[in-house]
Amino acid sequence: MESVQLGKDATDGFGRWTREFEAKTTARTTAGDPEWGAGARLDPAVVRSVQRFQVGESGDGANLIAKAERAGDPEYAAAVRLFVAEERNHARLLELLLRAAGAPTIASHWTDAIFVRLRRALGLRMELMVLMIAEVVALQYYRLLREGTSDPLTTQVAGLILNDEKRHVPFHCQRLRMAFGSSSRGVRWGALVTWWVLLIGASVVVAVDHGPALGRFGCRRSDFVRATVSLFAAIAPTVIPSGSRR
Repeated sequence: MESVQLGKDATDGFGRWTREFEAKTTARTTAGDPEWGAGARLDPAVVRSVQRFQVGESGDGANLIAKAERAGDPEYAAAVRLFVAEERNHARLLELLLRAAGAPTIASHWTDAIFVRLRRALGLRMELMVLMIAEVVALQYYRLLREGTSDPLTTQVAGLILNDEKRHVPFHCQRLRMAFGSSSRGVRWGALVTWWVLLIGASVVVAVDHGPALGRFGCRRSDFVRATVSLFAAIAPTVIPSGSRR
């Protein structure tokens, strides 16, 4: 199971996240891109799977940025813009990986369309809850992509993305802890139940939709779901506590 550091209390502020994202951008620029000219060898099932994840990473983030700006915290809004830029870079890396393997990107996929509609349905809190589900699923997926292939370029790209995703989870956790900090026990309980339902549903959908690729990584569909649920079980109570606030 992929582990993440969940970060400090939600009162820390978001200036440190802006600094971390900016430091990562500088380090990425200094290190440069992987050696795309070396090419990549991907199983057809893995190609189809990566194509679908590339679509999911390629959104412009405008809706999330607008909600973050309306939240009234300039430090948080700045950090969100840097987060979105990092997600766009993931899409770029996956596109170039596919190109190195002689495969095209795809314009859309039904799972991403549903995910986007859910994210945009309500306010910032709901968008972040759905986004967190995607991040938890991504932690498991990119770990398998990194460890389940013998292709050096794929391993490198998956590792780069995975390291970013490990930082994204505590970033979103901090904001969600703030969002639920003054909520009643009933609201928190309802949100937690809804979150779990969405997480389990998303895990099953990804396991079924990406099953052939997971098999190439040596992972059964059921194992993927269990690993994702286990990771989420460690995260969710730190975000929406089950305390006795009335």
